[in-house]
Amino acid sequence: MNPIRIGKTTLKISPLAYGCWRIAGGWEARKVTAKAREAGVKALLAAQEAGYTLFDLADIYCEGVSEELMGLALKQSKALKKSAVIATKCGIRVPESNEPFRYDLSADYIVQSCEKSLQRIGINCIDIYQLHRPDWLMDPAEVAKAFAKLKKAGKVKHFGVSNFNPSQVSCLQSALKEPLVVNQIEASLMHLDPFENGTLDQCLERGITPMAWSPLAGGFLGNGKKSVLPSQEKYKPAKVRRRLDLMARDFGVSRGAVALAWLMRHPAGIIPIVGSTQPERIRELAAATELQLSHEQWYALLTSALKEDLP
Repeated sequence: MNPIRIGKTTLKISPLAYGCWRIAGGWEARKVTAKAREAGVKALLAAQEAGYTLFDLADIYCEGVSEELMGLALKQSKALKKSAVIATKCGIRVPESNEPFRYDLSADYIVQSCEKSLQRIGINCIDIYQLHRPDWLMDPAEVAKAFAKLKKAGKVKHFGVSNFNPSQVSCLQSALKEPLVVNQIEASLMHLDPFENGTLDQCLERGITPMAWSPLAGGFLGNGKKSVLPSQEKYKPAKVRRRLDLMARDFGVSRGAVALAWLMRHPAGIIPIVGSTQPERIRELAAATELQLSHEQWYALLTSALKEDLP
């Protein structure tokens, strides 16, 4: 894969990211078996061998086990350790005792979460540290304080957000000395909101790199196993899949590769996050980086996804 620059930084990464949400095989740390750990490391190594250099993590993924598996893979592979750009996230708090499920972007919690992620991964510095979800009680000045502390200590190189809308990005950025470099959002042919609500426009305007989670709509647009969220159950992909299949046949690639290439065609420089744990699928989807959809092909897919014709 030909490397691209992220945000306005000098940091270069692969045009596809490898997502580590599922590499532990579940959500509960106590249920992770030795076999599941081995499979997770194998998936990470397969991604590196296929050319992925950006690895997307979060402290909440299997209660930290995903970060631990990343650490194990880094120890096993010198090539991975040399090439990997580590992105991870914080801000979602799992309830303890009678506490409510909540988001927490207080300064102390951000700093503590970062230090724990560093320990689990076994590294000294995180390349891109993101706020996982917008906290309704977020104080931009307090977040800025945490970011400055982590930056000064050499524990984080760059900062970003995830699932923030444009006004939330602007509000936070107003208090920061350094520009946010990424906004991780749900985007796919079945979820077009970022194309319409100003998110991608803002990314273009500010030089923020959008990262797309669930770019295959929970598997609806791929050839593998579906793993959909409740919000995705209503998707009706039949028409889009038919169009993808036609293009996939012409290009000689998988349906999923075309769906990823569709996102990558956008001038904002969308980086789709591939989440399969199957090495063959990880390699197969890497073919998206070799595709260049024409203007007409891009709109053919868009119109197949729209509920109504373009005006």
